[in-house]
Amino acid sequence: MMLILRWLINAIVLLGIAYYVPGISVNGFYTALITALILGLINAVIRPIIIFFTLPFNILTLGLLTFIINALLFWFAAFIVKGFDVAGFWPAFLGALVMSIVSWIMGWSTK
Repeated sequence: MMLILRWLINAIVLLGIAYYVPGISVNGFYTALITALILGLINAVIRPIIIFFTLPFNILTLGLLTFIINALLFWFAAFIVKGFDVAGFWPAFLGALVMSIVSWIMGWSTK
């Protein structure tokens, strides 16, 4: 049940990001649900692999590379999901940052 609630909250946050961040658009709630699912899968499968292989650079940059990886994966989700568009790196960076903060707050508050 908690997984479904997180999924719905991420979809709603994604709609809010699309409303407030110029350069990000979502066609509707169904597209936001699919995008939230795809982002969850990307963050669960692809992100740990990339973080592992870039660990020396991530340590060298004191973790700042993680923000860039998150933005690129957020942007990558836009290539996968039709109806979810990200206009460039900086909108992806801001969108990924907001999604990360909300996911962190949800994880912290549900423990």
